[in-house]
Amino acid sequence: MTSTHYDAIVIGGGAAGLSAAQALGRSLRRTLVIDAGAPRNRFAARMHNVLGHDGIPPLELLERGRAEARGYGVEFVSGTVVAVRELADESGLSVDFRGSTPSESEHAGTAGTAGTATVTAGILIVATGVSDTLPDVPGLAEYWGSSVLHCPYCHGWEVRGSRLAVLATSPMSLHQATLIRQWSEQFTVFSAEIGELDPAVAEALRARGTAIVPDPVIEVLGDGERVTGVRTADGVEYPIDAIFTMGTLTAHDGFLSELQLDRTDMPFGSFLSVDAAGRTSHPRIWAIGNIANPMATVPIAMGAGAMAGGAANFVLVEDDVAAALGAVRGA
Repeated sequence: MTSTHYDAIVIGGGAAGLSAAQALGRSLRRTLVIDAGAPRNRFAARMHNVLGHDGIPPLELLERGRAEARGYGVEFVSGTVVAVRELADESGLSVDFRGSTPSESEHAGTAGTAGTATVTAGILIVATGVSDTLPDVPGLAEYWGSSVLHCPYCHGWEVRGSRLAVLATSPMSLHQATLIRQWSEQFTVFSAEIGELDPAVAEALRARGTAIVPDPVIEVLGDGERVTGVRTADGVEYPIDAIFTMGTLTAHDGFLSELQLDRTDMPFGSFLSVDAAGRTSHPRIWAIGNIANPMATVPIAMGAGAMAGGAANFVLVEDDVAAALGAVRGA
């Protein structure tokens, strides 16, 4: 049976996780990627603002990334991590996950009860991302990723000049509204969810031709493929081609709770605290991509993965040096 100890385990096989795994594989580290197969951008048909990959489907990028990582010896398993614990000697971490059994995957893990398996590693890189919980407006979720959007840098060019709107959900939506006006002069802000706007904010929006509608949106209208408008509580229908909004973000980091890692409160919620290389308050755990930086786009997540992979490898190098010195001194 293949050993269940790895130099490195990467949890999450999106752009950030694959970038870290590739860096570790190229560093001759035995690396396992545990991936649940549900990247945040799976709802989008095309990926933009990614140099050299503009316009390709997000899942195509991941297919390429997995193939490249496999070329450097990285192993993959489909699964969901349920717990991470520190090894008794503090030399690494153990990871419990549910998913493919040893005979069904590329990994021959130690089978546990209730379909779980356990693997260990010297370092851990977490790239499990976040979930977007959209406002409870009929029709909104149906068009998420096609014409209900959240990032103008990812999708603004594609809807430029059309009838755009922001469905405000929090004070951060006002920043979003100020920004998105750049892509179209036909722009409306539906502000009911955040209450009456500060007069100075409303003046600034209107100065650039932005329409402000204070009535609640009760339905998003569409033709089955794209948004065509919204209906407000007073019965008025507004023709709209694309809606930008901000959902509630939930970080997928519950499996780390036992370790009590430091966290930072952001306008979007509570997220793991990391340094410039993505290292958490635990010296052997890195957190990269949206799980630590919820506004990170694909290229930012990829860069964070490359940085974390290199930084984590250096910790493993330090382990190797310490082991070598121990062997020499003990001889």
